[in-house]
Amino acid sequence: MSEQAISNRQPNILVQFLELTKPRVNALIVFTAIIGMMLAFPVGVPWDLPLMLTATVGIALVAGAAAAFNCLVEQQIDQKMARTRARPTVAGSISTLQVLLLAGVVGGAGLMVLYRYVNPLTMWLTLGTFVGYAVIYTVILKPATPQNIVIGGASGAMPPVLGWAAMTGVVDPQALLLFLIIFAWTPPHFWALALYRKNEYAKAGVPMLPVTHGDAFTKLHLLLYTFLLAASTLLPFAVGMSGWIYLVTVLLLNARFIFFALKLHRQYSDTLARKTFGFSILYLSILFAALLVDHYAPLVLK
Repeated sequence: MSEQAISNRQPNILVQFLELTKPRVNALIVFTAIIGMMLAFPVGVPWDLPLMLTATVGIALVAGAAAAFNCLVEQQIDQKMARTRARPTVAGSISTLQVLLLAGVVGGAGLMVLYRYVNPLTMWLTLGTFVGYAVIYTVILKPATPQNIVIGGASGAMPPVLGWAAMTGVVDPQALLLFLIIFAWTPPHFWALALYRKNEYAKAGVPMLPVTHGDAFTKLHLLLYTFLLAASTLLPFAVGMSGWIYLVTVLLLNARFIFFALKLHRQYSDTLARKTFGFSILYLSILFAALLVDHYAPLVLK
């Protein structure tokens, strides 16, 4: 077979770069940002759909660029992890320069869109989120401390704040409550993953909590943070931001998450840790959907 034929069978550079932007992970980021946008509008006030679409595009572009930069920095780690060793940066089918150029163009375009067509505050907050994730978390925290997920979780908790700021031009207390929920959700979510991927993290030299402090310590802290998460999720109802639809939903979700955390603490298995990790993603998605349904329920019920 000729070199040209072999080359033609390799994925396009843009397709490879798209894979590095972690579309499935960023789908949850964009989802929570959009919920933040929708919740920013008082009931009865029509959505500004062009502004929402523009903000969504800008946030998604910067999030994708941050994910690609993360893959570039973590090439050595990714090649030792089963779930990441097939990434183009590990295979060498896309060069460092190509990733940097594409990430720069995509991220720069996203920031330009936010600054020019949304508002400067959203652009600066999004830039800060990029630096927090791509630099502070990926470069500094992740290889240095088992608290990487706890501290670095601040970046992952920003999307609903970005969405809120995009619509209002300010960061209201309600937006900070959305931030707090995701911030509290991040440790139990990632520690469930870290528990059943412990050997891979150890091999890669990443000081995740199960590697540095053992399974028992991690399971205890996962349980404690799940209780903290449950308490945090009650705050929207407590301050009048949401009503009974949200409260009932979140009580059921919390009961299920606490059940998983308690069972992990008492009868650990990798299978259960995988189920807990999978449920945590569903948990956050349903919780934010419930916030939205509850917010607009008066329009349907009146």
